[in-house]
Amino acid sequence: MPNPNLFDEARALEGEIVSLRRAIHAEPELGLHTPKTRDKVRAALANLPLEWAEGPSTTGLVATLKGGGGAGRCVLLRGDMDALPMPEETGLDFASTIPGAMHACGHDTHTAMLAGAVRLLCARRESLKGEVRFMFQPGEEGFHGAKFMLEDGLLGGDGTGKALPEAAFALHIMPNARHGLVAGRSGALMASADQFEIVVTGRGGHAALPHQALDPVPIACEIVTGLQTVIARQFDAHDPVIATVAQIGAGTAHNIIADFATLKGTLRTLSPRHRDKLHAALVQLATGIAAAHGASAAVTITPGFPVTNCDSRAVALGETVSAELFGETSFRRLDQPMMGAEDFSYVLEKIPGAMFFLGVAATGADWHSCPAIHSPRMMVDESALPRGAALLAGCAERFLAGGWS
Repeated sequence: MPNPNLFDEARALEGEIVSLRRAIHAEPELGLHTPKTRDKVRAALANLPLEWAEGPSTTGLVATLKGGGGAGRCVLLRGDMDALPMPEETGLDFASTIPGAMHACGHDTHTAMLAGAVRLLCARRESLKGEVRFMFQPGEEGFHGAKFMLEDGLLGGDGTGKALPEAAFALHIMPNARHGLVAGRSGALMASADQFEIVVTGRGGHAALPHQALDPVPIACEIVTGLQTVIARQFDAHDPVIATVAQIGAGTAHNIIADFATLKGTLRTLSPRHRDKLHAALVQLATGIAAAHGASAAVTITPGFPVTNCDSRAVALGETVSAELFGETSFRRLDQPMMGAEDFSYVLEKIPGAMFFLGVAATGADWHSCPAIHSPRMMVDESALPRGAALLAGCAERFLAGGWS
């Protein structure tokens, strides 16, 4: 059982957690290389009994804490560090000072909460049996940072001389969820997300003489509408699939029929079976419709994050820890997955574990109307952050103490 004083100790660290969060928030960094954020983390955790490791592919960090209770199991806690390429419109005193970059997905809070968990667990090092690895990861926003850190051997595995951790936990804040609520589910928590591009090639010409050309635009439009019919008629509604055409481009002027039209979008599924089927269906649909009109279509699918699958034992452990630290009503089992994607999925493909959501709307606020993640006006009630630090530390402590078998 987690130390009953863990949440109180986390609240005592609120100033340090918030200070680190604000420092990171003011200088957001994008992609796989976040050196300023890395250095802020190292400085915040200096002089603690940690072993640090970095890899060649990213500025990601793994800090290892070896318990004073001797050999035992190993658990991983993860927080992501990168921001989004978008402007900030919050008006906060510590708002982004980097034009076109903002921590609108909460990774600044994830990093700060993980740093808080590091402090909590270092303070009880002598009572821990085994080790905790803390994964500070850049490149979550579409850059596959977790995959690179795994391939660099920072988490252990083949050829590294050390085993992978036996369990892994992570948190993601939700600014439009009730303050302090912890939520999760067994199985699929979030979807896979792949990108696609379709280039429909026809034959350009004068807009007044369409019969002398082969207009790719109506063909592209037919592909868009046909794709929605494929989703509705070829896929089981109880295993959701989403195909979104987010960009359409063609032509250079109002009186020119273009040679080609381009469609770009995403494919989201909750199972490998439907993921493969949707890829094949998109190729068949686009090439078939184009061929029926005498045109051609080239389809490129770029694989993205896999499905985020949570182990039932890890979810049960998190639910127990949440109830012990914050009360019986603090945890909610989600009925349905979310169709967003998360690259912690790469970790969960290798290591059993779970991601939980943490509500950070202001206490008493109408949280339904709060700006969501990826909004330029997204806000966080920072008083919820010690709760996240305590939850992460509590999950690690319980697992090392034999919390699941």
